Amino acid sequence: MNLQPVLRFLGRLVLVLAAAQIFPLVCSILYGEGNATVAFFASAVCSAALGGVLIGLGRGDGQLYRREGILIVVLGWVLASTLGALPYLLSGALGSPVDALFESASGFTTTGSTVFLDIAGQERGILFWRSFTQWLGGMGIIVLFVALLPEIGPGANFLYKLEVPGPTAEGLSPRIHDTAAVLWRLYLGLTLVQTVVLMLLGMGLYDALTHTFSTLSSGGFSPRNESVAAFEGTPAIALVIILFMVLAGGNFSLYYGIRQGRGWNLLRDPEFRLYLTILGGASLAIAWQLLASGTYEAPGRAAVDSAFQVVSVMTTTGFATADFEGWPAFSKVLLVGLMFVGGCAGSTAGSMKVMRMVIGLKSAMREVRYTFRPNTMAAVFVGGKAVPDPIVRSVAGFFVLFITCWGLGTILLTLDGHSLLTSATAAIATLGNVGPGLEMVGPVENFAFFSDWAKLVMILLMWVGRLEVYAIAALFHLRFWKG
Repeated sequence: MNLQPVLRFLGRLVLVLAAAQIFPLVCSILYGEGNATVAFFASAVCSAALGGVLIGLGRGDGQLYRREGILIVVLGWVLASTLGALPYLLSGALGSPVDALFESASGFTTTGSTVFLDIAGQERGILFWRSFTQWLGGMGIIVLFVALLPEIGPGANFLYKLEVPGPTAEGLSPRIHDTAAVLWRLYLGLTLVQTVVLMLLGMGLYDALTHTFSTLSSGGFSPRNESVAAFEGTPAIALVIILFMVLAGGNFSLYYGIRQGRGWNLLRDPEFRLYLTILGGASLAIAWQLLASGTYEAPGRAAVDSAFQVVSVMTTTGFATADFEGWPAFSKVLLVGLMFVGGCAGSTAGSMKVMRMVIGLKSAMREVRYTFRPNTMAAVFVGGKAVPDPIVRSVAGFFVLFITCWGLGTILLTLDGHSLLTSATAAIATLGNVGPGLEMVGPVENFAFFSDWAKLVMILLMWVGRLEVYAIAALFHLRFWKG
């Protein structure tokens, strides 16, 4: 393995992260927040210095290939989470290094779980940074870097495929850096549109920006203690956020098709149709039970709250307009099930992804057919196209590794002295990059009560989930380091 280009790439990536801290620094200056201003300045200087050192150590020739790409992606997220924790520590917002790392990792991986006890009591620059880290992590800081540096070489292809979530990483143009640039332009465009719409509905610029950052990244951090419920006086705000959460959970390559005049491709795509069907069906089912059980009396409020929570959970955003911990058992079980599903491939959402569910189910039915017709040769078809067997095997392996990680995470968290329901939902909330769970980690609770070692377990789960298991698992294979 050639470590020089790895160090050089990571050094440049760290410089990008240092530059990103200019935005919360300006925010802190505008609001006259001395602690946050000093913290962001010092953090940016430290990050820039580290970036310079890494670039110096990485001088020399060498191309990026598959193994180097895997190492860069994993270390890139670890470095981003670590350096992103500095402002929390230096400003005094969080006194524990583990808490600061947890909050930073939760931001960059777009998980949305928090250890802050009083969110609204923090300095605005710090809260801006929380949401901004999610926005950076949503489309992928590595994809951003690939877009900015087209001279990366053949390794850019591997970096892009590792960063784009889902069983396939569809390129939009023959050149990977052009594809990455297209994705980021779409992301920026949607960010601008949602921010403007929220401001037209009465939100200030600060609230509009922070909620937009957390919506399009499927992150869920809000500068308000009540999350989106703080704006319940303006129901249109919740409806707009629902719309953009749905868009964030869809495949961004389909939106590019609309821009190119292929709008019908959106509804013809089998994954997107199933994605909308699940969202609609689950929303109707929960709204019906909320009314039938007497939990809600107003049909309109039941419809909006059920739709909001279904979309928020399935897209792994994690915003809340209601405390669904008090909802009937069926509704809570359905929401937990949606945590495992996630959004579409090529979206900013986390968890397993709808496409993997489709491929996995059709592969299972093929195996059922083999039990009574063993000599039949059949491919797995999705949308009229045969899915290559390597992808089918990859999906099967992903399911095994994902469920294994969730099971191990649950067991480890129960050792921290918490109930099975709290531990199991905390594990899937972090592994699936969802945010809230049930019981002690419900939508109005936080993760501060966990011990430091349990928080480190959940940080690892966040990274594993964001990198979709395989990249981190590869580092534990002995042959990865040989040759």
